[in-house]
Amino acid sequence: MPWVKVLGGVVGAAALLGLGIILGHFAIPKGANQPASQELDLDPEILETVMGQLDANRIRENLRELSKEPHVASSPRDEALVQLLLQRWQDPDSGLDSAGTSEYEVLLSFPSQEQPNHVDVVGPSGDILFTCRRSEENLTKDQEAPDVLSPYAAYAPPGTPQGLLVYANQGSEEDFLYLYNEGINLQDTIALTRYGGVGRGAKAVNAAKYGVAGVLVYTDPGDINDGKSLPNETYPHSWGLPPSGVERGSYFEYFGDPLTPYLPANPSSFRLDSANASGFPPIPTQPIGFEDAKVLLCNLQGNSAPEDWQGALGCEYNLGPGFRPDGNFSADSQVNVSVHNRLVLRNSSNVLGIIRGAVEPDRYVIYGNHRDSWVHGAVDPSSGTSVLLEISRVLGTLLKKGTWRPRRSIVFASWGAEEFGLIGSTEFTEEFFSKLQERTVAYINVDISVFANATLRAQGTPPVQSVIFSAAKQIPAPGRSSLSIYDNWIQYFNRSSPVYGLVPSLGTLGAGSDYAPFIHFLGISSMDLAYTYDRLLPLPILSLPTLALFPQSKTSARIYPTYHTAFDTFDYVDKFVDPGFSSHQAVARTAGSVLLRLSDSLFLPLNVSDYSETLHSFLQAAQQNLGTLLEQQSISLGPLVTAVEKFDEAATALGQHISALQKGTPDPLQVRMLNDQLMLLERTFLNSRAFPDERYYSHVLWAPRTGSVATFPGLSNACSRAMNTTSGSAAWAEVQRQLSILVAALEGAAATLRPVAEL
Repeated sequence: MPWVKVLGGVVGAAALLGLGIILGHFAIPKGANQPASQELDLDPEILETVMGQLDANRIRENLRELSKEPHVASSPRDEALVQLLLQRWQDPDSGLDSAGTSEYEVLLSFPSQEQPNHVDVVGPSGDILFTCRRSEENLTKDQEAPDVLSPYAAYAPPGTPQGLLVYANQGSEEDFLYLYNEGINLQDTIALTRYGGVGRGAKAVNAAKYGVAGVLVYTDPGDINDGKSLPNETYPHSWGLPPSGVERGSYFEYFGDPLTPYLPANPSSFRLDSANASGFPPIPTQPIGFEDAKVLLCNLQGNSAPEDWQGALGCEYNLGPGFRPDGNFSADSQVNVSVHNRLVLRNSSNVLGIIRGAVEPDRYVIYGNHRDSWVHGAVDPSSGTSVLLEISRVLGTLLKKGTWRPRRSIVFASWGAEEFGLIGSTEFTEEFFSKLQERTVAYINVDISVFANATLRAQGTPPVQSVIFSAAKQIPAPGRSSLSIYDNWIQYFNRSSPVYGLVPSLGTLGAGSDYAPFIHFLGISSMDLAYTYDRLLPLPILSLPTLALFPQSKTSARIYPTYHTAFDTFDYVDKFVDPGFSSHQAVARTAGSVLLRLSDSLFLPLNVSDYSETLHSFLQAAQQNLGTLLEQQSISLGPLVTAVEKFDEAATALGQHISALQKGTPDPLQVRMLNDQLMLLERTFLNSRAFPDERYYSHVLWAPRTGSVATFPGLSNACSRAMNTTSGSAAWAEVQRQLSILVAALEGAAATLRPVAEL
């Protein structure tokens, strides 16, 4: 089955790969620009050439074009960008071997144009006393563009609830329980919550459990602007969120198309009835700006909220319910939330560009980012797409000149409808599940390439740590020419490794971007790269052995301030986020270097031994925090200890085998078998039955953890649920089941790393 509808200019084996026809394990394509050696390895000169040709000004111009108009998923401008990508990737001088689209029919949610959503304070006689803004203030003319989508909570159901207002902090289960324990009757109230703490959709789910009728969500300046809230302190005078700014977003609980879980959203696929589909918010929900939240919150009556619930709106935050009689509204005034969102089936496209591998065309390194945005989307996602286009231009130019072709195939991907729940990437992994699991070496995600311009931030599974470190050590940090990106990074985010000493911290992968289906569903080694905030103050430059953990942050922003608002524009990036685009260039160089190392190296640069640190950290946490509890239930961690030891031994032996082969002239089949072991390790941690209540999550090391102990998620979650139950309960049986799942996965991982001939 084709990955893409292959469009003009596609010939020969390139078209065959686009159609999914693989040439064989070590088939060597013929042609004037095809290297003929099966020992093709990373060429330092090619790497240096690519690094030198990645141009900050071109990235800037890419961003100007990509973000000049709003391009929400399935809109005319979104489809115009599909054509722009195809045009770039089919360019005769800098294009790729093939390019095309794959289209899915997916369920999206939009506000009604005929009945705009609105939030009002209503007096006892029904008169409207106050109305929240229905659109953001026009500060730079970008906000008045005709295609700017009004603020809304995607997938929130329609409805017009009205009730007394209460303040529920971040809308977590604990927050609503606190209000309940305070004696506040939450039935039929409207809950005002702030972004952060829990996911968007979870706020409505938690509220509904306590009888709340509707939810409002705002961004507190204490969480995003370091407390600054005045118009002259925020954009366009600084990078701060203006008072009228409203964060849009998806409130759907899962990822992927809501109607076709585990199936690609093709026309022939079975679809759930939208009335019976799960994961939608249960009650009407609407986001508002903090200038409107201030009017509501600063007039609430009731007890003062706890200290850690207070914010930066310039008043005491009270809990409610209802307004105080000496404020702007009468005590019996209520808040009405009118939501008129609608669900619609729309076509959304992925765009794929392919460079065929010279030696191993059936091994794929995938580099992806989504294309759609909520409004102009200069930072999210166009900063990432700008980098993607520049990397593909440089590599495409070398390809067309006949001076380079990668050892393995490179797939560039522009995903559709990510903002609604990682839809394009998830549908792709559903459609090509087996093919991708069998053949994909790694997935590189660069979504927001630049949050801010202080330091690299990398997230990923442990095997990709070494290749990211290797790339970062060879690239100068922007603005600090005496330092590499690696040396700059280690001054902001670092950890003490028992193996390597002080190293930069590699974050873990949740479900915040398109890497999620690749790691959680397919078990493909994945990473996410970006430049980010000055959260930690650098000390004077010291020799690495004397570096220590550094002091606390300069900013408390949970994300860049104009996230998902109409103020995330080219002007915003150009003036405040990355003037000169040197951080964009740094990310392009880092991601480009990682891409070349994964696609061109004879031996895959995936260090499986780095998983040992994670396993030992999880094991130690389980022994220290759960060991006594488990012993009381006659549950032993002994088999888990043995399984971790087996993994250590197998990983060490494989590393020694690689070192020995690198010193000689290995047989191509030996290289192939060893690389397959490295590639397939991540798959061994999958168990599709481990988390039956979770959709798509099957990785036993990186599934969501709800338990308080930072250990293996299934074990932590099961123990958290079981600890207040009696011995022999079903909850304790689940603890034993999770332990067995872990042991089986680790033993399977060790077996994968042992010599192939050993059964």
